[in-house]
Amino acid sequence: MSAQTDIVHRFREVEERFSAIEAQLAAPDLAGRPDELRKLSKAHADMADVVAKITEFRSTESRLADARALASDPDPEMAEMARMEIPELEDAREALMAEIQVLMLPKDPLDEKNIIVEIRAGTGGDEAALFAYDLFRMYNKYFEGKGWRSELLSTNETGLNGFKEVIFSVTGERVYSRMKFEAGTHRVQRVPATETQGRIHTSAATVAVLPEAEEVDVDIRQEDLRIDVFRSGGPGGQSVNTTDSAVRITHIPTGLVVQCQDEKSQLKNKAKALKVLRSRLLEQEISRQAEAQAASRKGMVGTGDRSGRIRTYNFPQNRLTDHRINLTLYSLDRIMEGDLDQVIDPLILEEQTEKLRNA
Repeated sequence: MSAQTDIVHRFREVEERFSAIEAQLAAPDLAGRPDELRKLSKAHADMADVVAKITEFRSTESRLADARALASDPDPEMAEMARMEIPELEDAREALMAEIQVLMLPKDPLDEKNIIVEIRAGTGGDEAALFAYDLFRMYNKYFEGKGWRSELLSTNETGLNGFKEVIFSVTGERVYSRMKFEAGTHRVQRVPATETQGRIHTSAATVAVLPEAEEVDVDIRQEDLRIDVFRSGGPGGQSVNTTDSAVRITHIPTGLVVQCQDEKSQLKNKAKALKVLRSRLLEQEISRQAEAQAASRKGMVGTGDRSGRIRTYNFPQNRLTDHRINLTLYSLDRIMEGDLDQVIDPLILEEQTEKLRNA
């Protein structure tokens, strides 16, 4: 079977599957089966774009066949018009074929999930903590533009408008599909505000992006948890609460420790800490099941030093470089204000190209 015949056969399979789903959705008793309705509706939505493109491809193929037939028409004017249209239709057909192949690539089941993001200051002391805050601000600007919602789960501030650590959740449409590329060590080169000699300093922060786990994804047994409560404290040990509202949860089998003290309510802190713990456990399980495709959490964030970086932010040159795909952009000012699509879109394209190469 030729490659072209194989692709056409796959198109037919997609269309038949889509028609079958539409028939099932039309069943009068489906409303009484909400779980099945939800599943079929999602499958229908996932396939709608590719089916629309296949329909457009078939129309283009038909018009191309007509144009080729007319190219030998006895009427020279008609034949010339057809010959002029053929290259345009051939280009349109090739573009549609490429789009469809990308749409038909296997979907990462995690792409639909919401996420938990953890940003930690690495090498560089106070400057690294300030950069961690800048990354947090940049991401939140990006989320606003996308219509996504973020919620703080835990913070450890330096008192100088910086973060030693900040953990937050993000909810929205296909959040993980775009934010997964942010995981790793981010290096910054700039002149700190406290630098009197104008020297450029280099520091780093790490970003972890975890798919948010539902209770059905991860089963946490109560007997596997050690839960400690303590009094919240602010920067420098300053007391910010007079009750034992802060919560530290230790997952005994793995040794994972999560603590949350941002809320005044112990119950709310416990709920947030469990949310983070559940997502960390899910990420560990994904790593074990597919080590080649999902790096371990330690590998994701690196060591926090200046060497294992995925991206460099050079403020004096207004330059951002993503080292994974050798992408350099001289628009760092706009990127820090949340214009991240110009960085993420090329990373998505590279991932799609790699998948097509291995398909």
